[in-house]
Amino acid sequence: MEKTYKVFLVLFIVFIAINLYALDWKSEILSEDNLKFVFSIATAIIGLILLFVLNTWSKIGAKK
Repeated sequence: MEKTYKVFLVLFIVFIAINLYALDWKSEILSEDNLKFVFSIATAIIGLILLFVLNTWSKIGAKK
């Protein structure tokens, strides 16, 4: 994994951890107060998926 991918991997994991910490676990997950944190977690997870897709594509391109 390239250095750039590792930096973004750490950033996405930190974003997920901070937003999980900020959630109000006593109220509903999709309540108005928690919704911004849920969207942020969802975008970080999408970012992680895209990170692994780009990493896989770069490995496939390098084997030629």
